[in-house]
Amino acid sequence: MAFIMSFVSVAISILYTPFLLLILCIIFLASIGKSLGVRRLYVNILLKLFEYGRQHIEVAKKLQRHDSSDEDEGPPAPDKPPSAVIKENGVNGVSKTSVIERAEILGPSPQLNYKRSGSAERGKLLNGHKPAAARPDATQDNLDFHVSHCLDLVKAGVESIIEDQVTSVFEAEELRSWNLLTRTNCSYEFLTWRLTIIWMMGFVVRYFFLLPLRVLIFAIGVWWLIVCTACIGCLPESRMKQRINYAVSIMCFNFLSRCISAVITYHGTEWRPALGGICVANHTSPIDALVLMCDNCYSLIGQRHGGFLGLLQRALARASPHIWFERSETKDRHAVAKRLKEHISVPDNPPILIFPEGTCINNTSVMQFKKGSFEVGGTIYPVAIKYDPRFGDAFWNSSRFGMLHYLLNMMTSWAIVCDVWYLPPMRREADESAVDFADRVKACVARRGGLVDLQWDGQLKRMKPKKEWRELQQEEFSKRLKGE
Repeated sequence: MAFIMSFVSVAISILYTPFLLLILCIIFLASIGKSLGVRRLYVNILLKLFEYGRQHIEVAKKLQRHDSSDEDEGPPAPDKPPSAVIKENGVNGVSKTSVIERAEILGPSPQLNYKRSGSAERGKLLNGHKPAAARPDATQDNLDFHVSHCLDLVKAGVESIIEDQVTSVFEAEELRSWNLLTRTNCSYEFLTWRLTIIWMMGFVVRYFFLLPLRVLIFAIGVWWLIVCTACIGCLPESRMKQRINYAVSIMCFNFLSRCISAVITYHGTEWRPALGGICVANHTSPIDALVLMCDNCYSLIGQRHGGFLGLLQRALARASPHIWFERSETKDRHAVAKRLKEHISVPDNPPILIFPEGTCINNTSVMQFKKGSFEVGGTIYPVAIKYDPRFGDAFWNSSRFGMLHYLLNMMTSWAIVCDVWYLPPMRREADESAVDFADRVKACVARRGGLVDLQWDGQLKRMKPKKEWRELQQEEFSKRLKGE
């Protein structure tokens, strides 16, 4: 025991100085917004490693198929049935392709206009039925019902059974190639001895080097943020305080981004959100705010928490104006709108950061933007965020994993790599409703981020579809039967 204690003390004494210099270097580089390029070099090395692993997986699978075909007797058969190919592509990481292609999307939008498909009309003509305008005795009250009238609804129902558009966006995004992590259903790490050695070396690096270093950086970063915001809170309200808060905020969050090895690329910085505006972005993860605050200072809006999150909220509120609600107030839309209007009415306030989806989506789609933040007026600054899933899955499935488990996955991933696009500011037009404005902004974000634009409410993650949506489908179908 004495020998072990002496060995540990010697190791600590040797590593203490270089480790302290590393932490001081990270703090200094974060304070001036610079980087040595080590993280980007690290990401490039990982890409080459992933490509090497992909090539070995392909070679090993070809050898396995060749050996199995030599052992089989009888006529040659395809390598795998279609169902097996779909299962492998969807789970184990070659590209997940859609099983079906939808001609139209049946969504909850009241403006949805159902039209008879051309196939239905052709089917009626082939059956000897003339259009209503071609039959002299046809009237609006004498309409025949044919099965073809509802084929498109039946088709949409079968499509939803095969591949549901909503629930799929609440699961982790599928990978195009294996990233040497065991967070898939396939044991590629035991496919060949080379892959096994690479995976074991990666495991040691991630859990025994990167994880302790990242936890230490996270602890120091949180402590540094609390101290800095407490010092800023003692300053009187002035332009100088705002400038100091801007610089300190970016420094602290850049330092915190090192705990997940974040590599962030910002595009369109000339459209960076300005003071007194509203910044809206798609929502994938709790670290979305961290990613954006590494490049700009924002005011946050959310529910007041206790514990560790409450400590951070109080620290941030000392330095700049944020909007924290009690649990009972968050359900009052008028109170939220009033606080938002009060915030943007002060031109010197930082832009307020809002995620209108209200829940985390898996980095492939954008769901319905709630209209509340689009009713208060002011300038909207859209932002699109897209993560690269090859290095780590940033999506937080809150219904499956807790915050602690999620943070552990983040800190044991290779890195968090993402692109951020600032889009031109947008304002609500005179004859435009808040819902239409929200949809226009959402479409712009989805198009720039390469995401699928969905009309569904993200709260379907936790609740069943509204009764009004089902009634809307029934009403539209009844109109079709009446010929309207």
